[in-house]
Amino acid sequence: MGKSYGQTVYLPHYTTKDGLPSNNCYYTLQDQKGFIWVATDAGVSRFDGSVFENFSVDDGLPDNQILQLRQDSKGRIWFMALNGQLSYFLNGKIHNESNDANLKELNLNGVVVSFLEDSKGRLWFGTNNNVIGVWDGKKTTKIISNSSDQKYQNVFIYEDEKNNIRAVNRTANFIFFNGLFVPSKTEIFPVSYKAINRINGKIYFLNQHGLNTIEKGVTKEVLKLSPQLLNSNLGYILLGEKKLWFSNDDGVKGINLDGTGIKNFLQNISVNQTIRDNQGNLWFTTRNGIYKLPKVKDQLFTFGKEDGLNNAVIKSIVKDKNNRLWLGSNNSTINILDLKTKKTSQIKLPDATKYNTIKQLVVDKKNKRIFFASDYGLGSVSSSYPINANFKFLKETNNLMFVVKNFAIDSTSKLTLSMSSGVVIINDRNELQFSSFKHTEDKDFFKDRSYRVFYDRQQNLWFSNINGLSEFNYNKLNKHYEKYPLLTKRINDIRQMADGSIAMATDGYGIVIFKDGKIAHVINHKKGLSNNIINKLFVRGEYLWAISNTGINRISIVNGLISINAFDDVNGILSDDLNDLYIDKDTAYFATNNGLVYFAYNHSLQNTTPPKIYINAIINNKKTLDLTSGSFTLRPNEQNLIINYSAIDFKNRNISYRYRLKNKGAWIETKNRRLELSSLEPGEYTFEVCAKSQNSNWSEPAKVKLILEKRYYQSWWFIGILVIGVGYLIYFVGVRITKRQKNKEQEQLLLKNKILMLEQQALQAMMNPHFVFNVMNSIQHFINTQNTMSANKVLTGFARLIRKNLEICTQSYISLEEEINYLNLYLSLEKNRFGEKFQYEIIVDEEIDKEETFIPSMLLQPYIENAIWHGIMPKEEGGNVTIDIKEVNDENLLISITDDGIGIDNSLAAKKDGHQSKGMTLTNERINLLNKIEAKAIHLDIKQNGKTGTIVSISVPMNK
Repeated sequence: MGKSYGQTVYLPHYTTKDGLPSNNCYYTLQDQKGFIWVATDAGVSRFDGSVFENFSVDDGLPDNQILQLRQDSKGRIWFMALNGQLSYFLNGKIHNESNDANLKELNLNGVVVSFLEDSKGRLWFGTNNNVIGVWDGKKTTKIISNSSDQKYQNVFIYEDEKNNIRAVNRTANFIFFNGLFVPSKTEIFPVSYKAINRINGKIYFLNQHGLNTIEKGVTKEVLKLSPQLLNSNLGYILLGEKKLWFSNDDGVKGINLDGTGIKNFLQNISVNQTIRDNQGNLWFTTRNGIYKLPKVKDQLFTFGKEDGLNNAVIKSIVKDKNNRLWLGSNNSTINILDLKTKKTSQIKLPDATKYNTIKQLVVDKKNKRIFFASDYGLGSVSSSYPINANFKFLKETNNLMFVVKNFAIDSTSKLTLSMSSGVVIINDRNELQFSSFKHTEDKDFFKDRSYRVFYDRQQNLWFSNINGLSEFNYNKLNKHYEKYPLLTKRINDIRQMADGSIAMATDGYGIVIFKDGKIAHVINHKKGLSNNIINKLFVRGEYLWAISNTGINRISIVNGLISINAFDDVNGILSDDLNDLYIDKDTAYFATNNGLVYFAYNHSLQNTTPPKIYINAIINNKKTLDLTSGSFTLRPNEQNLIINYSAIDFKNRNISYRYRLKNKGAWIETKNRRLELSSLEPGEYTFEVCAKSQNSNWSEPAKVKLILEKRYYQSWWFIGILVIGVGYLIYFVGVRITKRQKNKEQEQLLLKNKILMLEQQALQAMMNPHFVFNVMNSIQHFINTQNTMSANKVLTGFARLIRKNLEICTQSYISLEEEINYLNLYLSLEKNRFGEKFQYEIIVDEEIDKEETFIPSMLLQPYIENAIWHGIMPKEEGGNVTIDIKEVNDENLLISITDDGIGIDNSLAAKKDGHQSKGMTLTNERINLLNKIEAKAIHLDIKQNGKTGTIVSISVPMNK
């Protein structure tokens, strides 16, 4: 029989890893806005639920060791430093003796241990020495005891119902009279200044007997406590909700005022203080950071090894009809937890190697059994265990080893396995036996490594393998991945939603919703999902739950609209540990590497109250502005602003912000809590910022008005002078430009004439005498060999080339179509002469309109001729020439002439006289002249391609 255990409340823990300046914390305070302030030995921190904002001596603190914090009615946060110097924070600024003259005298030469703001607005400070200080806002008065046996050391100061100021410590009681504290007849002797507090008009204190109260001078015992507890190193006490909370070096205790219901937290941890925030959460201040105890309905519970589990690592979870959770664990163990009695029992499976990790559990309602699987085995046990066990284990007839990735059962008798070798359907799961050789492909076996199997309510089998998602029904296989590429991605889990659609958890692409043979929705990080890698899914009612390495989401789809909820307050503990989930009607259970985690979820999702938003600081040229004013006028040299803002929410960490600078302007959404403004136009602006959690609406905006003054050059008189000056300058420059334009037109006429002459020379140069002579020799050769057809073909081509030359010689630009035709004529003649020794290819980008694109005429032929004669012909085996024409950025043609000849560097080195092609020289000069008169330049680059071969690259502006 199992043992009965309790449950452990999870306390969120904040340390230096989360942003605290130090783990050694002394005091915690919630201010009027709702921020949590923490005093440490390395400065003060302000916490909004997500980020700790730290303050130190660099920000104005008189000492980094701050022992207490208090707030007065004016909103000032007072810092009680170890060195005795007092300071306070107000409207984004720390006031100290160096920037506030009224604080210079407020140094009491001791540690402040108590604080009081009386009904007249005066501030009283009790210290650890014989001094009591009072400050009226300008002047400090120090009161010192002259008595040798009644000192003011470590006094607690309070105001009674008659407005008398009183001070008490362990040995003496005083009342303020005629400017002095004189002995009083009251008998309040707290064990320390931490063990006394004023609550709802009454003074409560711990003495040597227990908790007492005093009202109208009468002391009454409320709760008797043990001397051992009262003599320990007690921290600050807290009363509320009929319970006393006190702390010491052994943690925190909460005791009902009737002496019952003792609750213990943080055992063996030194705790100095407990406070309750305005949301009902408790905060514990310790030497190891701060802890939060959420209010009861927000509490998250853990059930681990110390609570009765034999193993804290839980990999799978299901619930049977007897209100018991079955928890698959390591070490071949299944834990069973009765949710009503909190009793646990264990199932130890016989083969520890085969069933080491129970990664999946499934309830078979028809046969009243629980199926379980590890990587290397599968079995079932009666769901009434331990009353009835009746274990069964899956066997392969031929004793072959098999690896189970996943399994599913239908509502009849089938068991389907997802294995590394494929998907196997076992028709009778009561037998738990199969043969690797007796299954028929595409009937009860589907080859290829698989990952997931699932039966929907219509008993259709869905499975994913290395190919993607398939559906098998009525002996018909639907390969959905062939139609939808997204369904080829790895699928980690499959579930059916209430409307019949199939939800699939993918490994990096979010959640895919498949309905009526189509992908209906893709839910990913952009739409609010915590992570695109989803590990497991669960359906409860109309909702789909999903877990990932970064937390939990609950999704609903109503009328095509997707709504996603997050559980930010619990995702911190669950991150990186979530293995499986089971969602009950009001409680969510999670299998983690640190035990079972569960919490009530319904109320969490009903809370749509937006978080409060505040502007925390405005920094102008590295100077922090005083936020007392809601409006700031900034000079021209003061318009480099940084605005820091934050929302207070101790439940949700996923906070979104939106801001705008003009009324009725468009909102800009962001996750940042800081905005830099450095280029605003002069004028009036109203900066507004709102906040929302994932489950709430937008908050009311926090606002600040900004007036940016104009610079001197934006004034009317400066603009007038500038207009007159610019007018004169335009007239003067216009006259000069007109004169230069006339001169330039004359120069361009001369350049154009010279270009025409060069074009004619280039034409003559291209009709290379060697080329003409060789063509004629080819014709003579064909005639002598009586090859009349070839002779006519060469002669016709040559005539067409001559005619083409005459047609384009007077044109500055020709279409790309004409240029390609001309080059084909020329290259075909060269090919005719050299035969197989010479090969060529012209490649033109299909997106280029050849008829409407123009380039300078006769631009390419000289470089092609040079590639043939000086690159390829010196090689005995011949070679290739490739002309490649591409469009670049819709503005330029990139023409590449590539040959695999001997290379231009080698060719030039072989020429003793350094001879260069006349045609190329003329073409280069022509390009230089064109670049002078055209708006866009032609770029030419010639280089050897490695050890041999040459690449000529010409970038030509497109003329359309």
